[in-house]
Amino acid sequence: MGRPPALLPLAVALAVALAACSVATSPLPGSGSRVIQVVAAENFWGSIASQVGGRHVHVVSIITNPNADPHSYEPTAADARTVALARLVIENGIGYDPWMARLLAGGNGSQRVLDVGALLKVPADGNPHRWYDPADVQAVARALTADYASLDPADAAYFARRGAWFETVALRRYHELIARIRARYAGTPVGASESIFAMLAPALGLRLITPPAFLRAISEGGEVSAADKLTIDRQITRRLIAIYVYNAQNVTPDVQAQIDLARAAHIPIATTTETLTPATVSFQDWQVRQLLGIEAALARAARRGR
Repeated sequence: MGRPPALLPLAVALAVALAACSVATSPLPGSGSRVIQVVAAENFWGSIASQVGGRHVHVVSIITNPNADPHSYEPTAADARTVALARLVIENGIGYDPWMARLLAGGNGSQRVLDVGALLKVPADGNPHRWYDPADVQAVARALTADYASLDPADAAYFARRGAWFETVALRRYHELIARIRARYAGTPVGASESIFAMLAPALGLRLITPPAFLRAISEGGEVSAADKLTIDRQITRRLIAIYVYNAQNVTPDVQAQIDLARAAHIPIATTTETLTPATVSFQDWQVRQLLGIEAALARAARRGR
């Protein structure tokens, strides 16, 4: 995938300079209440940040277009100003959104930064798709609760209630589906198009047998080896996998060929996406819809006896 330019445009730098002296924690117009200005690099973290913070945060997500590639996104002057105005900035890290580091470097230096990769102690070459790991989602939600309380101690009890609500109420259906799939289909061999699903499969108890090098190459836009393609073709044509899961936002020619093979072999197919789809949906509603699709595919495979 393409890489963003090494330097921000002059307009971006000027926007940062103009915004650097602005107040980042202020009342929303007409509200009279304390509001923490938050910027999330991606809308999946932004959705969680907004729900945990409730009425005492105002969250802007930079990546909201389902067709945008977070890896190669080129920030704008408006993005720079938004980051400069923020009190809390959320970046995924792990090489997923390197442009955010450049925006922060050009800012006023006063923001608190929640780097998800650093929080979770993921190595630089680790899988960046942490929002597909249920345990990591909870860890980020708890970190947000703590960050909000630190930035706005007067509303700490409110943030604690919101954090508890998010984990026990907002995510209830999400966790119920994960547990149900694990109980019914643990150990089922599955295939996937990229490393997004490598984060979710273990939580579901599914045995992902696609070569890891292939998953990573598709995620990062790298070269796919002939040996890996041959292995996957055999897994599909010999029906060694129960279902095939692919990222609908990243269908390369190699992935499309595998989808076609899976259909020809009557292997049920399920989809995921990299960012919220549609962009207005909540994190949990997005994930629940995908989990229901995975569960339905597994049920079809079970009825057919693979």
